[in-house]
Amino acid sequence: MFSTAHHYFCSVKPLIRFIDLLLYTSVFAALCATALCMATERLISNTTPMVVNSLHLLVLGSTLAVYNTPRIAKMLSRKQAGKREYHNWYIFFFCVGIIIAGTGLYRQTTTMLIACCMLGIVAFSYFLPVLPFKNRKRLRDFGGIKIIVLTGVWTVATSILPILYWQKNIADYPLEITIRFVLVFILCVLFDLRDMQPDLKSSIYTIPNKVGIENSYRLIYATLVLFVILSVLQYFRHPVSGRLVSAAITAAATWLVTQYVKKQPGDRVYLLLVDGVMLLYALLVLLY
Repeated sequence: MFSTAHHYFCSVKPLIRFIDLLLYTSVFAALCATALCMATERLISNTTPMVVNSLHLLVLGSTLAVYNTPRIAKMLSRKQAGKREYHNWYIFFFCVGIIIAGTGLYRQTTTMLIACCMLGIVAFSYFLPVLPFKNRKRLRDFGGIKIIVLTGVWTVATSILPILYWQKNIADYPLEITIRFVLVFILCVLFDLRDMQPDLKSSIYTIPNKVGIENSYRLIYATLVLFVILSVLQYFRHPVSGRLVSAAITAAATWLVTQYVKKQPGDRVYLLLVDGVMLLYALLVLLY
């Protein structure tokens, strides 16, 4: 029996290591961001977009570059930067991200280029002290705006950029943008719950550190209800049942994930399941 269990563990170990590689180098997060872009394109055009276009390359590459940058910075400063066995992979995927994003920037409109530059400055400033703040602070060091900045970056990258890319009017899609913001906000609160102790040690007073754990979960549930209400309003504006079903399944999945991570708050669980909510929502929208 022991030998059977050992054989099973050895057989799945390479798969676990591969999954960890995707999670800890932010490849999975980049795929989630790209999928959300495709979902937005589906919502605003009622057609399934091509898997590869310059927008998807831009978002995929930028996410890889931005998320691996702080890990490389910590490596260079000899601080702990995630799992040591992935240090070379951080550099590899950063370089790959730069190349892919650069390819995606080719032939973008002036409006897209301006939006991407502004978004890039904010995104890098979230992880690195590149803005002229005193004491070399990052945007994430300001607990009061940390979640708004991160939620805003993901919302712009996955909903507003696709609207601009297809040269549509942003004002025509207020519910789509708001729904995306609300969904990402919920997931960001969950990640802030995971990071409560490290943030507190760094004097970063996020929502969980200000209102407490239980009130943070109440906020998640209340925002989840808001997500459902907004999705119903979207249905009345665009009576497509697939959209409503996608939102309902996503809301249920988010609630289940929230319950699970309360009991199993490991990094792998967060990176796979919490980020995975975005991928689930995107796939549901693309398949309805």
